[in-house]
Amino acid sequence: MTGSDEDPRVTGLRTAVSRLRRELAAHPAEFPDRAVAEDELATLAAMAAGGAPEIPRLRRSLLLIAGAIGSVSALAGSLADVRSAVELFGEPRRG
Repeated sequence: MTGSDEDPRVTGLRTAVSRLRRELAAHPAEFPDRAVAEDELATLAAMAAGGAPEIPRLRRSLLLIAGAIGSVSALAGSLADVRSAVELFGEPRRG
């Protein structure tokens, strides 16, 4: 896909995830669930690179990331951006 053909929600997700990954990598404090946050951000990045993220998996990753870094105030803005990007995908379809 070229940049102009890409779903803008996917572009927004990729941008938000990239920013949070950079800020988390630069954050000096260690905390117990940092590895969980890093793993889930990598999962989100891979889904965004694939172009068609699975909505239930997006939401699960978001919850895990929020639980892992939710108390780190320095990352709150970037976490909110990721949440907003995930919410653009709407509710998962029910079978």
